[in-house]
Amino acid sequence: MHPRAGQTALAEDLIDLDALLGAYESVVPDMGDPGQRVVFGTSGHRGSSQDGAFNQTHILAIAQSIADYRAAQGIDGPLFVGRDTHALSEPAFRTTVQVLVANGVEVLIDSGDGFTPTPAVSHAILTHNRAGRRQADGVLITPSHNPPRDGGLKYNPPSGGPAGSEATAAIAARANQLIEGGLSEVKRLPFDQAQAAAGRFDFMTAYVDDLDSVLDLDAIRETGVRIGADPLGGAAVAYWGRIAERWGLDLTVVNAAVDPRWAFMPLDADGKIRMDCSSPSAMAGLIGMMQGGSAYDVAFGNDADADRHGIVTPDGGLMNPNHFLAAAIAYLFAHRPGWGPQVAVGKTLVSSSMIDRVVDGLGRRLLETPVGFKHFVPGLLDGTVGFGGEESAGASFLRRDGTVWSTDKDGLILCLLAAEIQARTGAGADRLYADLTDRYGAPDYARIDAPADRAQKARLAALSPSDVTATTLAGQPIADILTQAPGNGEPIGGLKVVTADAWFAARPSGTEDVYKIYAESFLGPDHLAQVQTEAKAVVAAALC
Repeated sequence: MHPRAGQTALAEDLIDLDALLGAYESVVPDMGDPGQRVVFGTSGHRGSSQDGAFNQTHILAIAQSIADYRAAQGIDGPLFVGRDTHALSEPAFRTTVQVLVANGVEVLIDSGDGFTPTPAVSHAILTHNRAGRRQADGVLITPSHNPPRDGGLKYNPPSGGPAGSEATAAIAARANQLIEGGLSEVKRLPFDQAQAAAGRFDFMTAYVDDLDSVLDLDAIRETGVRIGADPLGGAAVAYWGRIAERWGLDLTVVNAAVDPRWAFMPLDADGKIRMDCSSPSAMAGLIGMMQGGSAYDVAFGNDADADRHGIVTPDGGLMNPNHFLAAAIAYLFAHRPGWGPQVAVGKTLVSSSMIDRVVDGLGRRLLETPVGFKHFVPGLLDGTVGFGGEESAGASFLRRDGTVWSTDKDGLILCLLAAEIQARTGAGADRLYADLTDRYGAPDYARIDAPADRAQKARLAALSPSDVTATTLAGQPIADILTQAPGNGEPIGGLKVVTADAWFAARPSGTEDVYKIYAESFLGPDHLAQVQTEAKAVVAAALC
């Protein structure tokens, strides 16, 4: 824990905007350095211009590659483009529009030249495609909750959610080929010309006016739930005020500041500025506001592109993301009669097993997938998955009639769901979770890192169950060893070991020389510590 974690950033913590933006144009990536090539992770291509990882060269190539990809796939409808409030998002937006329009793509940008949350783009794609017209897709220019020095770009195909591995691999490979060819095949128009040729779309009105199809906003309004909303300087900054006005909610935007340096943010646990609404350190301001006789019944925050949620209650503080996911699932499946009996629940395999127990108690099917929201897209799209959620505070769910709302993470509806829970039950989501622990037990959950070089990480990602020789974990027989997700059979890129009351999962980091150990125990913190210790030994033996 950094000594100033949870304290407002100082001048020396802030980025140099001029240097960051200058590097976007001036730095040319070294294609011999793996860290400077185009790589799509679970949420697109990310990096900093000052590291040669997110520069104009990258975006020119990625935008051209997306234009080539959609043409090859026969996608000829409009392409919705949204951006968040990161400093690098603006120049990357301009570059993207220049290339896409030059390639004859029908580009739709925000009619008010505003910031656009990720879920608003997903909603726009799906709404357009549901009408049966030429299929639309989208580009989101955001590194999500990453520090202010980072930029990011992700592609959403006509399914509305994050592109699958096959698509992102093709886009990245083509982009790197274009860079290596000196960008000679990239088409580009001057920005003024491209902007004039682009179409306009009112993302905010389309999204906000449709919210009552997915939430019981009448209950929130009629019971007078008092809400505090903190966009954390992100793309939802104008949306919360519009939502309050449009639906007559007692909702106050407690911080409307937008600053690409995020000078108002408390430092995260490691001392960096990070708009992580699941982090108690980053959310220290909102947590403090809710303590000692708050004016609000519930408060919440979002990350920079509003695809994540952080729920704060007067008594419990910031809810652990796993706790809120479990409470949300229990509530939704009891209050959505329009969802059929076969509708399943999706979770990533590193999310809490409390969800497994809740789903079993509901008599529902559990879809356990690898990390990455893209794995929930097919089920949300066809209505067979009612709720998909990740332990990192990202989730979405169906409309009240059981049809698709968004196929990307939607932090806005998850925040409003906390208010609906308050309205319909008379208590906060933290109280609902406490009731679940009375029924199913109270797990302890944590994530730690362990050192691993590149070769060890590659070996970990390729393990098979037979590589694990241990038969017990923390005093209990091992019931299952997984290297493929039980929900869809996809490789998990690591290992999960399960007992009756505990589990751990080990996955290599994509950016650091470590692997991540997620672990949980229903037998208390001491047992969790034992699980973590033995997990390292199990992984070390498997890697030998």
